[in-house]
Amino acid sequence: MLVQLRTAFQQAGKMSEGNLPKLEAKILVIGAGKVGKSALTVRFLTRRFIGEYGNIESIYTHNVMMGGREVCFSIWDSVCPQAAELQGCMNEKQVRWADGFILVYSICDRTSFHFARQQLQRIQQLKRKSGAVKVPVILVGNKRDLQHRRTVSSEEGRLLALSTDSGFFEISSAETYHGALVVFHELLDMVRDSRSSTKKTVSIRGLVRSMSAVFGRRRTD
Repeated sequence: MLVQLRTAFQQAGKMSEGNLPKLEAKILVIGAGKVGKSALTVRFLTRRFIGEYGNIESIYTHNVMMGGREVCFSIWDSVCPQAAELQGCMNEKQVRWADGFILVYSICDRTSFHFARQQLQRIQQLKRKSGAVKVPVILVGNKRDLQHRRTVSSEEGRLLALSTDSGFFEISSAETYHGALVVFHELLDMVRDSRSSTKKTVSIRGLVRSMSAVFGRRRTD
């Protein structure tokens, strides 16, 4: 079941001179069951923590002002199976739709960490298959407030992120709003950087093709 919700949460920001174009980012939030995907998403949207959610897939639209620029987040809070060994969580349509990805696991659940690793590899494969230069992904270890139940070390999370050129944060959606804010804002920066890299690559390819065409014609004259 897919539920689409729309929110308009205006965050105070310093207005710059002139109107910058609206920035849009489509974010897919993925993770095994009970790791806090929805809690993280709703924390970012409303600042509130809600601990229990039904098995409902939702798409949220969230508008915010950042540095005088309007930013529109479309956030797909996906539903994944309880058992991490199942592979049917994420489909190609979702991967194509998304500009960036947040992969959530619980530091208290090693199985959810393995599941995040599998999905991270799948994202990288599908995106690069479509010609993506860089894939904006942030790996999030949630439930940091439950240190006494930790089964996944911070080092393991960092190493996985480094090996896949992803961002990494350990947070507690239950304790603070700041962690959720940093995750989504960092991913937005990664999406912007990825778009800039793609434009530069396309421009260089176009220049090379143009030069090849010119010199090719000269050789045949």
